[in-house]
Parts: sequence; C-alpha cells; structure tokens
Amino acid sequence: MGKKTGQTPRPKGGQNREDRLKAALKANIARRKAQAKARGKKPEE
Repeated sequence: MGKKTGQTPRPKGGQNREDRLKAALKANIARRKAQAKARGKKPEE
C-alpha cells in the first residue's frame, strides 16, 4: 500500500543513462556525416 507501483530503484541509473546517450549521440553524428558525404554536401557544424 505504501509502495508505488512501476518504480524500481536504480542505483547507478544516471551514469548508465549518460553512457547510453553519449553512444547514441556519437552514432547519430557519424550517421549524419555519412549521409551528408553521400549527398555531396558539407556536414552542418
């Protein structure tokens, strides 16, 4: 009754989330650069 449902304790959730975000950002940038190169345009930066 006193416990909220759907929430589980995550001891190191913040660090893991940051690692996943960094990896996703790096992959996204690499993919965008590859797409821009294939189109023959400069990447936006």
